[in-house]
Amino acid sequence: MKKRSLAAVLVAASLALVACGDDKDDAATTTVAAEAPAAGDIVAVASANPDFSTLVAAVGAAELVETLQGDGPFTVFAPTNDAFAALPAGLVDKLLLPENKAVLQQILTYHVVSGELLAADVTAGDVTSVEGSPITVTVDGGVKLNGSANVVATDVDASNGVIHVIDAVILPPGLDVSTL
Repeated sequence: MKKRSLAAVLVAASLALVACGDDKDDAATTTVAAEAPAAGDIVAVASANPDFSTLVAAVGAAELVETLQGDGPFTVFAPTNDAFAALPAGLVDKLLLPENKAVLQQILTYHVVSGELLAADVTAGDVTSVEGSPITVTVDGGVKLNGSANVVATDVDASNGVIHVIDAVILPPGLDVSTL
């Protein structure tokens, strides 16, 4: 089975959330996400979903658009706008500045895994991000990344990967964003 990148997962998940509207039923959200047809590459899928506008802006500022439009496959753990909004006040604006492009690239590539990792294939343990650091996956009481980000929608398909929607931004180990 092909492995798709994290970036693809994130974008597809975002589109699934938009398609679901304000539906409070998490099971329905996951089902819709899994059944959504591939609307294009990861960037196109994310761009079509207003719940990923911050992620899309960050991908552009980090100059990762062409990368995430590449062949892949990628699995993307895509944070929603609300996930970015939960970061310390002003941090997103600082990350989008040209002088912080390298840090933003590090954060975004930490949300991407090479290959396609579908929900049915997820097990507890570490998975290596494109950034190079491990992401710790737990499956007790739902899938979580690094103990802080919940996977809220899965298997959003894109032509070059899969997106899984997460409710928090995860940071690579050792990255201190308080100095930005």
